[in-house]
Amino acid sequence: MTTRLPAVLSLREQARVVNSTLARRLDTLLPLAMREAGLDMWLVICHEDHLDPILRTMIPWQSWTPILHILLFFDRGGEAGVERLNLSMIDMQGLMETGWTRASGESQWETLRRLVEERSPRRVGVNRSDVIWGADGLTASLERQLLAALGPDLSQRVVSAEAACIRWLETRLPEELDLYAQAVALSRAIIAETFSRAVITPGVTTCEDLRWHYWERVRGLGLEVSFTPYYRFFRSAAERERWGEDDRVIRPGDMLHCDVGLQYLRLLTDHQELAYVLRPGESEAPAGLRAGMAEANRLQEVFLSAWQEGWSGNRILAAALARAHADGLSKPMIYSHSLGHYLHEPGPLMGLPWEQGDIPGRGDVVMRPNTVYTVELNVTCPVPEWGGAEVTFMLEQDAAYAAAGARFIGGRQTSFHLV
Repeated sequence: MTTRLPAVLSLREQARVVNSTLARRLDTLLPLAMREAGLDMWLVICHEDHLDPILRTMIPWQSWTPILHILLFFDRGGEAGVERLNLSMIDMQGLMETGWTRASGESQWETLRRLVEERSPRRVGVNRSDVIWGADGLTASLERQLLAALGPDLSQRVVSAEAACIRWLETRLPEELDLYAQAVALSRAIIAETFSRAVITPGVTTCEDLRWHYWERVRGLGLEVSFTPYYRFFRSAAERERWGEDDRVIRPGDMLHCDVGLQYLRLLTDHQELAYVLRPGESEAPAGLRAGMAEANRLQEVFLSAWQEGWSGNRILAAALARAHADGLSKPMIYSHSLGHYLHEPGPLMGLPWEQGDIPGRGDVVMRPNTVYTVELNVTCPVPEWGGAEVTFMLEQDAAYAAAGARFIGGRQTSFHLV
């Protein structure tokens, strides 16, 4: 018997929610992103089947994207707001004005040149970046065509739109945070189901079975996973000797770990949680394992307390690790990232599993309110019940940062899933 999951909207209703949210983002967030970046104009240009990461987040749910795409945004200043022109064959369903059609008598590049000349912007942003892949959607070929179309004078006004891309991608509207809670609840419910006797038969089931269960469950809801689901187990040296190093079957006494996520309403989740397979007569995980999870929970709290508006990912990481070591936490590691339309971009990167110091570029990006991140970390602690062996406890939950501070979206794991 499977777990009852939170309701998933029909595709038609998902499209309605996504499109109405997109309209609000274009009305409110687009001007903010351009003005903070100092852009008079922003061009998003790409080919079909090779969409710019920004364009993917600016088009309606039900979109056909043929041939060459050009979006032109021009800040008219003040309350006049940002003019939104679509110079492609995408049906923007009223979200943007049509600035070009095949019957217009001009090519897309000719129309673009004319519109830019008429508006005479001082700074024209394009999506190129050496640091943020989500801000680097303009191909080398299309950039050459763009500069040729604009000519020498206008080409000198072209600058990177990296700052606008970051702001657009990382910022979540209040209603999007409500939607995020739905996505998180759904993902965590599938995790709970997977880490249960409804799915796991000790002595029979493998971690590969768990991977496919999570994947199939998500796909069965008409959704996509954020990335390839990952499951594994940890066991004591005595149990490894008993069953052999090549044993892949989940057995009583194992600690299970997952790293999974799903996409819902254009928002991605990313979670790592832990389960314990009860031995006969047990009603909870051994005290040493529970102590390890509590230590990882404490590191979560230390990490969130270091989140500050305007601080870079490098600064947040250093502050959190300094506090963790001062508090005596056992071998703390932090490797967290922003989350939203994409999995690892574009906000501040706070550590990597192989780098617990400064990370040039991505680690220099600063934290801003109304953004979402993973709280991804681990501690390594000795477990007396496993002969004092050191065990790594990896947890990951999604959290939002706003003016009022940081909070977990949909709670966090503080006790083992018991199988």
